[in-house]
Amino acid sequence: MMENFFADYKNFVVVPEDETKVVNEVFDPKNFAAYYILTLTLFDSRLSTWKEASKFEIDVEKSIKTVLTKFNQMQREKYHLQLLELDRYKNYFILALSSKTKFQPEEEKDRMNYIVEKILTNPFYVGQGWFNFIGEKGRVARKLFSYSFKEYVMEHPEQLEGKYENISEFIPKNAEIKLIKSVKTKIISKL
Repeated sequence: MMENFFADYKNFVVVPEDETKVVNEVFDPKNFAAYYILTLTLFDSRLSTWKEASKFEIDVEKSIKTVLTKFNQMQREKYHLQLLELDRYKNYFILALSSKTKFQPEEEKDRMNYIVEKILTNPFYVGQGWFNFIGEKGRVARKLFSYSFKEYVMEHPEQLEGKYENISEFIPKNAEIKLIKSVKTKIISKL
């Protein structure tokens, strides 16, 4: 073999793109088939409010945003999570879960359990150090969250045509986060 055979290799170098990295992707509800509101609280919590997390040197808001960003990058073909509410004086936070496929009523609980327990728990538990927030009972069970969910269904989804906003642009940096509604809609809960 000739030593200089690959001398011009630099002309053929193509740097691979990171397929998991999403740059400035805006949430579009039309791309999803089902929507759920998830309320998560800590299982066997050592905190009475999120404000107490500062004694563990953990910024809860930054932590949640980090996990959700990674989740949305890795799961963009299936799911999207968005933070709707985080109040420093409460002990829960609220997420919106959008799914590309509609869950069958008999599988909703199993699918939610899989998403919360298998996909979300580890990044919070280990990656963000949230194991510090739970007591011995939670550590033994390796259970971080207790949660509830309800399907979010709009009576007239055609009213949203071009009227939704990306609420992440409106989240204040040093204040509590509240759900911002830009369109009046009637919500029908499906049990």
